[in-house]
Amino acid sequence: MPKPLYQAKAEFFRMLGHPVRIRVLELLQAGPTPVRELLADLDIEPSSLSQQLAVLRRAGLVTATREGSSVVYELAGADVAELLRTARRILTELLTDQNILLAELRAGGASG
Repeated sequence: MPKPLYQAKAEFFRMLGHPVRIRVLELLQAGPTPVRELLADLDIEPSSLSQQLAVLRRAGLVTATREGSSVVYELAGADVAELLRTARRILTELLTDQNILLAELRAGGASG
């Protein structure tokens, strides 16, 4: 029996729930990037990056190609970049709403 769509979505978002994976996806929005450049932008050990890239590869979010002695990663499709842009818009709206509420709370002082 296939798993329900909501369960598959939950597993997908759990897989995305690692800061290094999100940062890698953000960096790859600029285009195909060799592992050495990803390492230069991230403050992690090569083995840790390799592990996170493997998770993203297994999930089908990134692809890897060998160019000479280096491996180059890129986003598997435009939908991944769109997902990141959508998350940014949602977070921006949430933070804006929170800042408005905070300003209203501060303006109300202790009597609010």
